[in-house]
Amino acid sequence: MPGLSLLALTPDDLDDLSRFEHANRAFFEAHVNARPPAYYAEGGIQAAIAQAVREAAEDQAYQFLLRDATGVLVGRVNLTRVRRTHFHSAELGYRIAHAANGRGHATEAVRLVLQQAFGCLGLRRVEATAAISNTASCAVLRRNGFVQFGHSRRSFELAGRWHDLLHFECHALQEKERV
Repeated sequence: MPGLSLLALTPDDLDDLSRFEHANRAFFEAHVNARPPAYYAEGGIQAAIAQAVREAAEDQAYQFLLRDATGVLVGRVNLTRVRRTHFHSAELGYRIAHAANGRGHATEAVRLVLQQAFGCLGLRRVEATAAISNTASCAVLRRNGFVQFGHSRRSFELAGRWHDLLHFECHALQEKERV
């Protein structure tokens, strides 16, 4: 999807990220476990950005913002739990703004972050999970070359209900074969 860009999270993104997180809080919390209340309190998002910058500098995790052609923040993409020795892997997570859903942004965000992961970050494997009921997210992963390798039952609780998770993986060689 032309016009979307993936940029590393920086302290300069505080205002945009605050608006994005607050505007989409209820939407996100309907699908994933809620962030702690301190995240939304005064200074919480600023502290989270500072932590993200530290984690990137320490090669532990990488957080990116997805912006449309006009610069509007439409999503977030994260590579967390980076493991270098023996694994060269990370875990993928993403969130697309409620108003931007259904436009292919998630598919493009994952494509762009895989370029980062398998390119300049030198990772060899990226893992992701999706609730079995989240068919859209499963489709995004599959469109980007992810293959399901597992199914964990009653893996996480959300709103008092237990949910199954599907586990996916994508390898650097798969990325090169797709392009």
